[in-house]
Amino acid sequence: MPKKENSISEYELQRQANIAKNQALLKELQLSAASTGLAAKATKSTRPAPSSSRKRQSASRVKVEDTGPRRTSSRLKGIEADSAVAKRKAEDEHEALRAAEQLKRQRRSGDLRLGDMVVAGQDWDQSGNWLRNVGRGRPYERTFGAEDVKQTSDKDLRELREKMSSLELWQGVEPARIKITPERIYSMGFHPTEDKALVFAGDKLGNLGLFDASQTLSSGTTNADEEDDEEAEEPTPAITTFKTHTRTISTILFAPDQPSNVFTASYDSSIRKLDLAAGLSTEIYAPADSSDDAPISGLAIPPTDPHMLYFTTLEGAFGMHDTRTSSTTPPTTLLQMSEKKIGGFSVHPLHPHLLATASLDRTLKLWDLRALKGRGNARRPAMVAQHESRLSISHAAFNAAGQIATSSYDDTIKLHNIQNCGDWAAGHELSDEEFAPATIIPHNNQTGRWVTILRPHWQARPTDVGGGVQRFVIGNMNRFVDVYAGDGQQLAQLGGDGITAVPAVAVFHDRMDWVAAGTASGKLALWM
Repeated sequence: MPKKENSISEYELQRQANIAKNQALLKELQLSAASTGLAAKATKSTRPAPSSSRKRQSASRVKVEDTGPRRTSSRLKGIEADSAVAKRKAEDEHEALRAAEQLKRQRRSGDLRLGDMVVAGQDWDQSGNWLRNVGRGRPYERTFGAEDVKQTSDKDLRELREKMSSLELWQGVEPARIKITPERIYSMGFHPTEDKALVFAGDKLGNLGLFDASQTLSSGTTNADEEDDEEAEEPTPAITTFKTHTRTISTILFAPDQPSNVFTASYDSSIRKLDLAAGLSTEIYAPADSSDDAPISGLAIPPTDPHMLYFTTLEGAFGMHDTRTSSTTPPTTLLQMSEKKIGGFSVHPLHPHLLATASLDRTLKLWDLRALKGRGNARRPAMVAQHESRLSISHAAFNAAGQIATSSYDDTIKLHNIQNCGDWAAGHELSDEEFAPATIIPHNNQTGRWVTILRPHWQARPTDVGGGVQRFVIGNMNRFVDVYAGDGQQLAQLGGDGITAVPAVAVFHDRMDWVAAGTASGKLALWM
């Protein structure tokens, strides 16, 4: 029987099978390369030219040169696969990539000029003008509103609730347009000046952002040759950002004796002092060996000694560093307090020898720095009290009244009261009952991976309505900021239009009823 003209020969069938096999193998290799990070970057698709309304944005973009090590082709160099030369080449490339990544995270030692650290805000005033006159998200359901403000027979409490609930978002622009840092905010602080709200924020990559709320915004204008129906540009707040560290900025503090000095602690293992008046950033502390990795989780300045810095590390150590140089006495003392990381700590404002630490080991501990025990690496202050939580404790914050506020992953805020601590002898110990929390506030603290840990922050010197009632703020997972009194009563729940993410990092001004909060997208919400 004769073959049909459209029949396929055995050779053609074998050829097509080989093609299919090769294509499957190629696809498998591409998937394997993508999973190990060796796949080539996809080329940009051709796009139409930008419209007139987008010319300003595209013109401002600057091409960034890639200075990192590049992979080269072994085949073009004549290196056989699976040979000793190929293996050695792969090891060299891996080591070069690892060294480049390590270099990015290496802390920057020495003095840094502000002009050399500017990331954004190129028009910043080098004379230090900050010190002069020194798509919307759907709001979540409130748990404390206007009807709750008046539900009390206590006149002072009602007045304080009305005052705190009357705070409004900064009127310049909506919070979604105040991007104070490029990355997720981890720490914030108000400059102590009462003439204006001057907010600082530190992010996960070591950027320090600065926002001056006294600025006056003006609407932008459009060019005459642009389309008639194009709207004028929305006003943009002036923000200055400096690259002071190479990793997360965990704490921002202001020197009590010199408010123009800003201290920042970082996961890059260093503490730096930024002198705003002089325009200079100086490294105050770092491990002697630049290869040592001891991320700093907290920083405090005891009010009785402005030259002393207290700090904690993620490795469970507590450090005391004297900023004055001395040739006879080591400037830094390190004491191991915990086997696990210390996430937050604070000192008693009136009795700075008392120190509270919150740890991953689920404990809140109270220490007395006047009584040191042990020798060598085992030397540490006397632990005078301890409270264990069901899950890890994120932070411990002291106020001037001797209260300690903690936030924990067991979804509670606990308030511990320490009475007559000024009369204690060195090493005086408290029983479990004496150190038990006086108040427990239910509070959702499940931030997850992408939201910064919620931490309570006390107002340092409250003096207004309520006779100086102690109060603190803490972020709320429903895109609010909660305000509580020292007895656990809720005073307000701050919110507003334009808050598109959780304002997780919330802080009070020392004296003024100003509240600032930062989000994972680097945005700032400011209530005044």
